[in-house]
Amino acid sequence: MPKLVKPVSNFELNNYLGKWYEVVRLDHSFERGLNQVSAEYSLKGDGGVSVINRGFSKADNEWQEAEGKAYFINENTEGYLKVSFFGPFYGSYVIFELDHDNYQYAFVSGPSSDYLWLLSRTPTVKSEVLAKFIDMSKERGFNTEELIYVQHN
Repeated sequence: MPKLVKPVSNFELNNYLGKWYEVVRLDHSFERGLNQVSAEYSLKGDGGVSVINRGFSKADNEWQEAEGKAYFINENTEGYLKVSFFGPFYGSYVIFELDHDNYQYAFVSGPSSDYLWLLSRTPTVKSEVLAKFIDMSKERGFNTEELIYVQHN
């Protein structure tokens, strides 16, 4: 994980399961050009997490979907998982900020400062949440000038 990123503690997977909307992200090849992006998390039989990412490509005029799996790296109360969409290759999934009361938003990093997401249970967030995301991300070395604001219809 990026040097200045620390996973949340007191994480409760059951509260995190379900559908999340991608509100903001840094650009990367596997989501380039996608809007209306969401992620659906559910329990797997082996104790892991099934991940289904879905987004709409306006250029191709079609939905694209990727199915992956995630597993805790340390304890299951720490927001630090490894996720794979491509066979045996895993990348970090680090929840570094979370609405612990209601699980309505999450700030997520990947294995480096090139990967960053603001996830929410709704397609938009309050301006205070967005400002907090930008501030916390900037403090942790992410290039917030390059953020992509995901469109949802």
